[in-house]
Amino acid sequence: MAAGDLAAAEGELDIYSHRQPFLIQPFIDAFTEQTDVKVNVVYASKGLAQRLLVEGERSPADLVLTVDIGRLGVYADKDLLASVDSDVLEQNIPAHLRDPEGRWFGLSIRTRVVAVSRERVEPGAITRIEDLADPKWEGRICSRPGSHVYNRALLASLIAAHGVDQAEAWAEGLVANLARRPQGNDRAQIKAIHEGECDVAIINHYYYGKLKTSETPEHHEWADSVRLVFTNQDDRGSHINISGGGVAKYADNKADAIRFLEFLTSPEAQRLYAEVNTEYPVNPAVETPASLAEWGAFKADDLPIYRIAELAPEAQKIIDRVGW
Repeated sequence: MAAGDLAAAEGELDIYSHRQPFLIQPFIDAFTEQTDVKVNVVYASKGLAQRLLVEGERSPADLVLTVDIGRLGVYADKDLLASVDSDVLEQNIPAHLRDPEGRWFGLSIRTRVVAVSRERVEPGAITRIEDLADPKWEGRICSRPGSHVYNRALLASLIAAHGVDQAEAWAEGLVANLARRPQGNDRAQIKAIHEGECDVAIINHYYYGKLKTSETPEHHEWADSVRLVFTNQDDRGSHINISGGGVAKYADNKADAIRFLEFLTSPEAQRLYAEVNTEYPVNPAVETPASLAEWGAFKADDLPIYRIAELAPEAQKIIDRVGW
């Protein structure tokens, strides 16, 4: 459904989603099969927060779904989300992956990993994200632009770990080591390693999964040319981010909005996240699916995820200063 097509109807659940239809529809089908609740969705890559602001109390939206804690933080900061009290959500989602005020909830986990060339980078050569600033990697690293939310969040995690000055020194070192101007998405970084343009790249793990499960044969070749490194396993753990959601402040159907969020944290839905987009479960009672476990178990950074949103503006200042 395109933006502008949604009108509130009694007993129906209306969602504003930044996530794409193919990522959301399997969950809606499963939820509707269980509950008989009709779900309507407006999909848009951007502009939904501004739309909610303009609509105010007249908004038909009951629920917002998006990715990245920074984007969830924008909705919270603009007072567009309602506080929710749900024992199910508190039980299914660790405290560090949900808002202390109950306005947003992490629904799946993605981790920012380092992809390295199987042929040109020895196992163990990189173990910490901090290693990417070492001058020995000069001219060997690829990255999408630093201002992308994924990299901004990564840098925010480094500010949380080391403070602003050390995080900026790391960013300067990383930029000095880049093999080319920051460009493309995370999939393009893996392709660049395959083609020999660089040896190391920063990616979200599921881009590797997309290539591994692609119907395009050459994508398998790209994926097979790299090895994933879950960084910082001997200290704070690999940086993670979330997809998540929150109940709209003026939701008419708040009960079903909460029920849908609770469903998304159920074992059935948590396994769907792995099947649809190779994302990890937030629910600690759900085992990591075998398709993900074969890439290796990893220790995740348990930094309260809201700190990433708080530090994102400072991270952006660093990104601007170092030209990432």
